[in-house]
Amino acid sequence: MTKELLEAYFRENSLVKQHLDSYNKFVDFGMKGIIDRVGVIQPSIEGFELHFGALRLEKPKVIEADGSQRPIHPAEARMRNLTYAAPVFLEIIPVFNGVEKKIFSEVFIGELPVMVKSKLCYLDNMSEEELIAAGEDQADPGGYFIINGSERVLVSIEDLAPNRIMVSREKENTLVTAKVFSTRAGFRARTAVERTNEGLLRVVFPASPKDLSFMSVIRSLGLEHKSDIQKAFGDDKHVISDILLNLEVDTSSNQKDAVDYLGKKAAPGQAEDYRNKRAEVLMDTYLLPHIGTDAGERLKKAYYLCKMAERAILVAYKEIPQDDKDHYANKRIKLAGTLMEELFRYAFQFLIKDIAYQAGRADARGRRLAVQTLVRPDALSDRIRYSMATGNWIAGQTGVSQLLDRTSFLSTTSHLRRIISPLSRKHPHFKARDLHGTHWGKLCPNESPEGPSCALVKNLALLCEVSTGEPEEAIESLLGRMNVKL
Repeated sequence: MTKELLEAYFRENSLVKQHLDSYNKFVDFGMKGIIDRVGVIQPSIEGFELHFGALRLEKPKVIEADGSQRPIHPAEARMRNLTYAAPVFLEIIPVFNGVEKKIFSEVFIGELPVMVKSKLCYLDNMSEEELIAAGEDQADPGGYFIINGSERVLVSIEDLAPNRIMVSREKENTLVTAKVFSTRAGFRARTAVERTNEGLLRVVFPASPKDLSFMSVIRSLGLEHKSDIQKAFGDDKHVISDILLNLEVDTSSNQKDAVDYLGKKAAPGQAEDYRNKRAEVLMDTYLLPHIGTDAGERLKKAYYLCKMAERAILVAYKEIPQDDKDHYANKRIKLAGTLMEELFRYAFQFLIKDIAYQAGRADARGRRLAVQTLVRPDALSDRIRYSMATGNWIAGQTGVSQLLDRTSFLSTTSHLRRIISPLSRKHPHFKARDLHGTHWGKLCPNESPEGPSCALVKNLALLCEVSTGEPEEAIESLLGRMNVKL
């Protein structure tokens, strides 16, 4: 019975389904989302802007020596040492003094490597006979890329869950830290509320000055009155005593004082206007960016920090246990689509800078500002191809793209289902390497290399599936309709 069930399952589900689903989601939504967030290029030319419109991807093509274009299949890309990639076209509309000129606005901006058997690939939905005719092994699962003729796989990366409060004891139990990896549009900001042994609370976030008083930060965010601050916390006696202590030692009494305190810490010795502006930039851009980056979201950030502080105090008094960061519910896996999204965002930023530079240069020389001449597709394609060919990813990550192991069918399947941890191989990390109870049904307890990579390189269990995630806004609106308090 088990054999029949397994055969039925694998007839419907590929072993690399998670990679294919993730890549397809990136093609359908991820690329367009990155482009829409940028929206406009504003070169240093008065009255001239470039607006982004529709995005279009074609099936993989090759440009021959005589300039002609034709479709290319994976087998030919392997034999001729070519990159199996699809041309990307973007509508870029020039706007002169507020007037759009939509003539021939679709421009070729570069090439995107195509995952074999994804929706952009010619092998998608081919029958066994068609696959054999195309020079392919009908049992090959796909889920990899062909870069300069080499088959390369993007190995999934395991990481702590973003936008989730994690409380832990640190520095030999002298400090309790409630931290959250606040992530928004590729920007990741570690925000932490620390409680010392004396009961004092501090806030730490990127670009922030050291030893920021918790009360001053939440007052600068708009939660300034003592009664409102106390209402933001629960009625636990330990929480109340710690909050009263922090209110007592706080030097600021209202929002203006708190912003001034933050400004003096962030930009000491500067003019008051500059200090206040710097304090506002810190609060809006670097503090909890996943909640929002507008001034209107500050009060929400204050309440979120209060929730973090409350959790830290309760852990300090052992009212609740600290969070287990090795629990697999507190982990997320970056699949091929997520990794491609990070890379495309990075390469697209370079393309934008290059277009703005080319526009300024053309204007200085008195040339006509035609969109086709401003876009250099190599600015995007070369950066994507370099990372895919070498494995050197953004943020200094290495070994993300690897040569696909073709020793046997099992080794190929195993490589496509591999998960690596970003932790250093040199340090012991005993807890991170231990087999955790929550790995049951998700990770194989046996398959892991020996030596320094032991248990930092893992493999998915045979029947494990990885969901590609849903946008938070859709879930929030659904919970709102069900009258669930957020």
